Amino acid sequence: MYLTSLQARRKLYFHKLRISNLKRKMKRDHIQLSEKEKNHIKELLSNGDIKSRVNLRLTSLLLLNEQKTYKEVAATLQVRIATISDWKKKYKTEGLNSLLEEKPRSGRPASLTDENKAKIIALACSTPPEGYSKWTLRMLAGKVVELGYTDKISHTHVQEILTKANLNLTSKNNSA
Repeated sequence: MYLTSLQARRKLYFHKLRISNLKRKMKRDHIQLSEKEKNHIKELLSNGDIKSRVNLRLTSLLLLNEQKTYKEVAATLQVRIATISDWKKKYKTEGLNSLLEEKPRSGRPASLTDENKAKIIALACSTPPEGYSKWTLRMLAGKVVELGYTDKISHTHVQEILTKANLNLTSKNNSA
């Protein structure tokens, strides 16, 4: 299929427009960190006692400060370009402390306290009900609800709790 000269000119125009938009998107959008901020960030990163998400945010600031593009920073940190852009905007509007603090994440809150989990583990280590040689997960779940540790719990949740405590109901020698 042959293109008319008008179609060819249009195609070329839109191709050039696309390329110029890509170049505009890849422009270097830098930030200028003060020496104090740079030193503070480097100190936090060297301590190693920050969460990995915070580590990524701070590293992105340092890279943007070193005149890297969003694309280069995103490739280095293996995150999306939009994420880098969001972090930069947050830094510009709210400051460095906004990137250091983790906001509460959505989701259902934990239904059991650590104290109740400890009670479940202790119950699993106790002697089983009369007529049974060992506890089953379903019996433990029923007993937990009966004792009022929680309103409801599945046997699989009980298993998760026991597994995290390295407790196995099938072994004869449980060490909690």
